[in-house]
Amino acid sequence: MEANIGHAYNQIVDWAVVLYFLFYGLLCTISAIMYCELYTWGRDEGDGRLGLGPGRGPNEAGGLSIPSKVKSLPVPVAAVSCGGFFTMALTKEGQLWNWGANSNYELGRGDTVGGWKPKPIPSIESVRVIQIASGGYHSLALTDEGKVLSWGHGGCGQLGHSSTQNQKIPVPVEGLADERVIHIACGGSSSAAITDEGKLYMWGNAKDSQLGIPGLPEVQSDPIEVKFLMEDDGLGLHHVLCVALGASHAVCLVLRSGCQRV
Repeated sequence: MEANIGHAYNQIVDWAVVLYFLFYGLLCTISAIMYCELYTWGRDEGDGRLGLGPGRGPNEAGGLSIPSKVKSLPVPVAAVSCGGFFTMALTKEGQLWNWGANSNYELGRGDTVGGWKPKPIPSIESVRVIQIASGGYHSLALTDEGKVLSWGHGGCGQLGHSSTQNQKIPVPVEGLADERVIHIACGGSSSAAITDEGKLYMWGNAKDSQLGIPGLPEVQSDPIEVKFLMEDDGLGLHHVLCVALGASHAVCLVLRSGCQRV
C-alpha cells in the first residue's frame, strides 16, 4: 500500500525515465503511467475513491472494470497509494493530493468531509513529500528532511503518537524525531519506517506478532526498533533496505555487512 518517488533516498525521480507504478488497494486499483496520467478502476461504493466524479457508475459486478483517467487531477503524478476506501497521489513536485472516504480523518483536512475530487492537504501544501503510504484507515508521508508525518485512524496505535486517538491533520511522529527516515510503509493497522542507518522501526497493531518484537502489548503506539536475531554465521550486522506490511504480517529486505555486494 505504499508508494515511492524514485529511489526513496531523498531524491525526486528523473522524469526522462518512463515510470510504471502499480499498487493494489482493497477494492480499487490505481496506476500512474507514461506522461504521469492517473487511471483508476474497481469498486467505488459512493465514497469517491476512484476520483472520477458523478456519472461514472459501476459497469460490471458492482465496479468499474475499465481503467479511466482521473481528469480532475490537474498536476503530473509521480506516485500513488490506495488505502482501504481512499486514494493518495504524490506530484512530481512533492505535493500530496487525496480523495475518497474520510470518516476517520483519512484525508487529513481537519474534518470528516470526504469526496471524489482530488485536493491537496492544506496543512502540508508547503512541505515537500518524497514518499507516501496508506493503511486501512491511516496514512504516512515522508518529507525531504527525513521526517515522518501521520494522520487518520489511530485505534491500534498505528499513528505513532503515544495514543490511540485519531489524528485530524498530518503530525510529525515524535518518536522518530532524532532519526533520518528514508523509507516508510503501512499495513492495515500498523506502520514502519527505515532510517538512513538501516534501522527498522515499527508500531501499531501487534496482536498477530506483525511488529516482529516478542512480548509487545497488542497496541504499540510508539515506534520501537526491531532487533534481529544475530546468528553466528560470520555475516555481520544487518542493514534494512526496504519493508512491506500486510494486514497481519511483514517482510523486509536486509543487507548483511558480510555479504558480497553485486
